Amino acid sequence: MIEQTASPTGPRRGARPAARGAGTAAPAAPHDAFWNALDAAQRADLRAAARPRTYPARTPLCFQGEDSDHIIVIESGWAKVTSTTSDGRDVVLAVRGPGDLICESAVLGGRRRSATVTALSPVRALVVPAARFTAFLDGHPAVWRLVSGTLVRRQDDADRRLQAHVSARGARRLAGLLAQLAEMSARHSPPGPDGRIAIAPPLSQEELGSWMDASRETVARALNNLRAQGLVRTGWRKIVVEDLPGLRAYADGDD
Repeated sequence: MIEQTASPTGPRRGARPAARGAGTAAPAAPHDAFWNALDAAQRADLRAAARPRTYPARTPLCFQGEDSDHIIVIESGWAKVTSTTSDGRDVVLAVRGPGDLICESAVLGGRRRSATVTALSPVRALVVPAARFTAFLDGHPAVWRLVSGTLVRRQDDADRRLQAHVSARGARRLAGLLAQLAEMSARHSPPGPDGRIAIAPPLSQEELGSWMDASRETVARALNNLRAQGLVRTGWRKIVVEDLPGLRAYADGDD
């Protein structure tokens, strides 16, 4: 949740095409979430195999290290994926939203879960026992390709995150992360008439810092920088991207 801060002091940057430079890697192209990629018959069969469940904000959906006995499809709401390090720190790895398949890799790999998934906001979901999910996949072979594509994209996201950590610092790294979150948010809630995009997942400065491997203070300084350039606007528990093409270009080192 983002603290109230001063209004931008610099002029707003004009929109311009994103250019790839020496900064962060270019954002992934938008793609449909798992649920949205299913056809009507596939959705009906998967819903029949599932039980609906709601999770209040801050409730874990699955735990790192537990046995794998179900998968979850988020119908509404947002969740964060975290991993606990050997020294006890929780590191944010990803954010998942409406239509996303979660807790699936451990089920399909027959191993314990490698991360914890926690609701950032109230979540409504479909919970499918592991045996029913594999039976569903056997009955719908084409869905195996969707699941495989989901796993590949997530590995690509992890590779891009590692590249960003190596090649960018501070405000540029945060700009790349906010651009990714803005694109994700825009798939579920269209931008305003002026092109502004409100970031939907309610992440705190601490959580943003964990995701980009930086302190809360670094995030605060980076937000000040981005506000001064007219790229974002912040308020209580709110970040609005004012200029997504400009934010992408800044993240990629195009001054």
